[in-house]
Amino acid sequence: MNKPERIKPTENAQIMHAIGQRARAAAYELALAPTEMKNAALKAATDALGKATPTILVANAKDTQAAKEAGRPAAFVDRLMLDKDRVAGIAKGMEDIAALADPVGAVLAEWTRPSGLAFERVRVPLGVIGIIYESRPNVTADAGALALKAGNAAILRGGSESHHSSQAIHACLVEGLKAAKLPEASIQLVPTTDREAVGLMLSGLDGAIDVIVPRGGKNLVERVQKETRVPVFAHLEGVCHTYVDRDADLDMAVSVVINAKLRRPGICGATETLLVDGAAPSGFLPALTKALLDAGCEVRGDAGAQNVDARVKLATEDDWETEYLDAIIAVKTVDGVDAAITHINRYGTQHTDAIITGNAKTAEHFLRSVDSAIVLHNASTQFADGGEFGFGAEIGIATGKLHARGPVGVDQLTTFKYLVRGTGQVRPK
Repeated sequence: MNKPERIKPTENAQIMHAIGQRARAAAYELALAPTEMKNAALKAATDALGKATPTILVANAKDTQAAKEAGRPAAFVDRLMLDKDRVAGIAKGMEDIAALADPVGAVLAEWTRPSGLAFERVRVPLGVIGIIYESRPNVTADAGALALKAGNAAILRGGSESHHSSQAIHACLVEGLKAAKLPEASIQLVPTTDREAVGLMLSGLDGAIDVIVPRGGKNLVERVQKETRVPVFAHLEGVCHTYVDRDADLDMAVSVVINAKLRRPGICGATETLLVDGAAPSGFLPALTKALLDAGCEVRGDAGAQNVDARVKLATEDDWETEYLDAIIAVKTVDGVDAAITHINRYGTQHTDAIITGNAKTAEHFLRSVDSAIVLHNASTQFADGGEFGFGAEIGIATGKLHARGPVGVDQLTTFKYLVRGTGQVRPK
């Protein structure tokens, strides 16, 4: 009887298998790397990034030009685009990560049992993290640096849209690793833009990958959640809300809402729906609506919003659950804070939601009742960012409830194990 023919792995499969094996070997070394070596790598990478800024901008110009020629939306191009200030911001993020306390080895708890055994619960790295992202070249630096600081190896698969930019930034990370004498395979960038590479990562690369972090649009995250065979840190969408209460300061509300929607409308922390208390003073809804429209934002509202400004388009049911990632906002009048909470818990995506009010009791009720990873009082939803939380940067915003929730920084990129020390104890029969 003939043996079944063995299928030869594709070239991509061979490449990805080798990447996985190198990452696994590097992860063992990184788990034991002293803080000083990791920080030295980050410092050298930061210096390299500064020197390579002109090269990075040339590479990014190729990516942005291709995106424009492909007819990509303005918000997409904005997420992709780098300038000197944004590159400097990426470098600052790496500096901030280097300055963070090293989570690896931190003792989370310790106790002694009547048996005399001494227990410690200690932070340890996750191992190998696969990061799949689309049009944000800054993720190359943020994810690589965070993974390194937490003692993990990283496999980065950027989208074809940001390929040139990611390559230029990754070269700086490798330069940092070399300078600190850490394995170059600690941070690897997948060399191909073929979608097969994504599928191979989702399979776990023969057990090499411990967790996947998708950073991109709804289609990418849905694919990852559907196909992956390893744990995932992810959010599907950022349908974020700002609720303006009857006891809000109107000037504050206008300032916060404009920032929450329009500072950078293409990020996942941008407010997509504005809820206004129906019992608020009569000038609130007109002032908020006018401010948004005058700032160039398209407003899709319910009947109440349409009645205050003829420029408001009629909202449909779909608008309450849409992540626009653009200068578009849905506006709805609600019957007080409880109705706002009900709306958010129904249509939101457990990402980030805010209340604007001067009533401390109402604020506490909202903060405790909204079931989202991040809930704010009198502040813009655009603070949903790891850097703003003091995490240095983030690898993404997790909206699940297991292991990590909210900005995923260095602490969230660790797990723990128990160290148990005895003096010859045996368990009685």
